[in-house]
Amino acid sequence: MITQRLPNGFSVKAYPGDAKTLLAFNLPKALTKNLAGFTVQYRPGTGGPFYLANKLRFQDPTKHVQDVTQLPTSSLNAPIHKFRWIHVPGSSNQGTQPFFGLYTYTVTPRYFDATGSLQAIDAKLGVTLKIPVGPFKKGAVSLGFARGFTQSQAFVAHFGPKGLTRPSDPLFDTAKEAGKNSRGESYTFADQYAWLGFTARSQIFAIANEVLANPALSLDVFAYDLNEPDLLKIFLQLAKAGRRIRIILDNATLHHDATGKKPEDQFEKLFTAAAKGPAEIKRFCFKRYAHDKQLIVSDGTGPVKVLTGSTNFSVTGLYVNSNHVLVFDDRTVAATYARVFDTVWGMIGTENTDFTKSADSTTPSSFKSAKFPQTEVAFSPHTTADATTVLQGIATRVAQESSTKNGSVLFAVMEMGTGSGPVFPALKALHANQQVFSYGITDTTEGISLYKPGSAAGILVTGKPAKSVLPPPFDQVPSLGLGHQVHHKFVVCGFNTPNAVVYCGSSNLALGGEKENGDNLIALHDADIATAFAIEALGLVDHFQFLDGVAKNAKAGGTVPKAASVEATVNQTKSASKQQQAADAGWFLSTSDRWAAPYFDPKDLHCVDRELFG
Repeated sequence: MITQRLPNGFSVKAYPGDAKTLLAFNLPKALTKNLAGFTVQYRPGTGGPFYLANKLRFQDPTKHVQDVTQLPTSSLNAPIHKFRWIHVPGSSNQGTQPFFGLYTYTVTPRYFDATGSLQAIDAKLGVTLKIPVGPFKKGAVSLGFARGFTQSQAFVAHFGPKGLTRPSDPLFDTAKEAGKNSRGESYTFADQYAWLGFTARSQIFAIANEVLANPALSLDVFAYDLNEPDLLKIFLQLAKAGRRIRIILDNATLHHDATGKKPEDQFEKLFTAAAKGPAEIKRFCFKRYAHDKQLIVSDGTGPVKVLTGSTNFSVTGLYVNSNHVLVFDDRTVAATYARVFDTVWGMIGTENTDFTKSADSTTPSSFKSAKFPQTEVAFSPHTTADATTVLQGIATRVAQESSTKNGSVLFAVMEMGTGSGPVFPALKALHANQQVFSYGITDTTEGISLYKPGSAAGILVTGKPAKSVLPPPFDQVPSLGLGHQVHHKFVVCGFNTPNAVVYCGSSNLALGGEKENGDNLIALHDADIATAFAIEALGLVDHFQFLDGVAKNAKAGGTVPKAASVEATVNQTKSASKQQQAADAGWFLSTSDRWAAPYFDPKDLHCVDRELFG
């Protein structure tokens, strides 16, 4: 985190995430008189400058100072009415392959005159800071996140409103045209996949291609869903080359039946036919699912690195779901994952398939070195007693945050409706506790609590809103159908504190899964890693708080203040017709400082938000 502060009390904090940056602003309440918002300029390397884009403009721009070289919705001409912003390079400038490196951000508070007219920008009021922006790596730990935003303005701008498609052939050519966007520009499946898969895809393919390119390396794969076409091709090349690749692939009914038509069954046949030498594949599902998603790389002396997380190696897992991966580039950690893989590999086909009796099930592994922070990994399935102990540790930490001054819990958890165990009740109850900042999202539609104006209560939103009818200037977004948007399983406690922790991995955080699935649940005690996950949660909650609010059957647990939520929720390439629709509907930026009042009301969540991040 980098902070710059002016003598008058205005400050900006920049928190680095995974290929994105959280910018948080703060100033004394006295400086909010006639506050028109914030202008945010950024320079990628020596490029630019660019300005963050608003979604709304002033009703009559001619009554305000305007730079005619910028759109009326540029934050230079239409300042942002928020005290924080997540900047994802490429959202509105630089295309789908933006620059990664040193970014220079300049944030300037803007003011109205006595008549409500925006005054010229005063450079002396601005704060400038520089921060590296790119894929997250700290020591031996790298992170990756799947973008998973098919229900977004950016997706529609890049790829049109029809959503993600794929041919039935499991090995189809992703270089073929997948469609055309609203501007008539063609794009391929690979174009779509690279944008949607984001850094998670990059991490997965970096490891697979590294093994493919180096005959001295071998790969062990633990897979649940497995149908990403380009990844399948790499695995088949490894099998054909006779190199050592072993795969444990789930064979629960979702992935296996007598017809052999399931994608995983089709791949098994292709792999078996192609395999030479020691390349092997085994099917297994523990009591319920082989739910791990792991790539373990070894060389001639043993395991080298491991990739794990919540991301399935499938089209849905990488390109529809919001997911994460972690890479531990460390022999000790990799050896532990390899030991678990070998244990399971040896059990398959024998009479002894009870993993709960193994030392790796009963005792979590603990790691810490100069290259990575204190880390614990619990491998399941467990006995009921061991599973309860593991999950209770998370619930206890959540409860500690609830009783800590300025405590915070941010989370993205796929399922919170029917799962048993202590974690879900602890997370469900958080939003009612105004002593803790809680910001959460789940694909469950029960118990949702949207933002309530004038309340400091936390919020819990759903990643599976009903049909949302977006107001202008927004484009309508594709429906997700029956799939999951939020497939994450992570909880962040103690944001930006020395004892911050993130719980993540493949575990669904439910007692049933911990007792019956092959999973790994990871705890990383590191403020920077926790921040990267917190930024992911913030982006998802902000986005779906808006979509939930405009859903046809939005829950009555809260409301979305229209003007505050519509403006600048998601960036996209501007459309004149949509902007005109917004104008016709009377959607404009306000010309008073009333928008800032909730950020200084201790009884409002906006105030807690400003104090925590800014």
